[in-house]
Amino acid sequence: MSRSVRPGTPNRPRTEREGAYDDHVLTEPWTLGGLTVPNRVVLAPLAGIGTWFVRLQAKRYGAGMATSEMVSSFAIHHRNEKTLGEMLRVDPRERGTGPVSLQLFGQDPEIMRSAAAYVREHTDVDVIDINMGCPVPKVCKTGAGAALLADPGTAVAVARAAREGSGLPVTVKLRSGQRAGERSGAQLARRLVEDAGVAGIGFHPRSAQVHHKGTPDYALAAQLVEELPAPVILSGGLSDAASAQAAYERTGAAAIMLARGSLGNPWLFAQLLGDREDEPSESEVLAELDWLMDRAVEHLGEVRAGRWLRKAYPWYVERLGGGKALQGAMQQTDTVAAARAVLAGRFTLSAAA
Repeated sequence: MSRSVRPGTPNRPRTEREGAYDDHVLTEPWTLGGLTVPNRVVLAPLAGIGTWFVRLQAKRYGAGMATSEMVSSFAIHHRNEKTLGEMLRVDPRERGTGPVSLQLFGQDPEIMRSAAAYVREHTDVDVIDINMGCPVPKVCKTGAGAALLADPGTAVAVARAAREGSGLPVTVKLRSGQRAGERSGAQLARRLVEDAGVAGIGFHPRSAQVHHKGTPDYALAAQLVEELPAPVILSGGLSDAASAQAAYERTGAAAIMLARGSLGNPWLFAQLLGDREDEPSESEVLAELDWLMDRAVEHLGEVRAGRWLRKAYPWYVERLGGGKALQGAMQQTDTVAAARAVLAGRFTLSAAA
């Protein structure tokens, strides 16, 4: 199974930390666990969203790496059919630009070891990411996600098991702590690198308690970047090109990880990489939504795609200025064909082409 990644620029001067170059610009390649990532703008793991076609969409606009939605290590271990057939799918079109990462969650080291071994054997991913930041109660009550911030011994054992089971580079996605003001995530990051051998840390400097509210603690992120002997990938509050660039420069992170800010806005990747400056036109937004519809049908079939896409329509309708009436009409559709009929009734054929 091929795991080749486009080579970087090996003769550039380096700093001591893997992932850092002397010229700290988003278009520079960097290394993660021995893999070369062609630039420093990556797609974050998005629970319930980060299918292969959402990852492919990000890569079409320049993302140097893309991570899957959160996948249960228990579901893989017990060979859940839907998990194996759908959630672990890596499309060959994803392989063209930079690594593909698969995010797993779970609190049992041996189950994680088993799942990671299956991933290595049966998928074409380059990196395994472990979720230790999800604040959703149904995840935390099992001892997984952000609950692991309070159980560093188990967290280290889970990450080590993923690395040993897969033989792949392992990263961990963390928050700053469980509650506002806590810094347990930064403390855990050091142990994960030193004791579990993880290759990098995805760091969201907000607590699990506040979810996506409030201002991220970029000062804490900058301190972690300075102290950690591994790349730190920054997440949180990166909703537009200006804020993402400013946070990247302020923290000195190895890369930035776009999450909610990229939903319905894959052009953000291109803007940050200097490939465009303007916002997309109406026709571009409609064409991109049409592309997403096609890929959802390819993956799920007409009926299931119609249901899945109801979570995506608001991102695009808001950008189209459709308002509540169009939002409501799109949410009432049962199939992709019905959604396309709604759009055709609102926008001109030339715009929707």
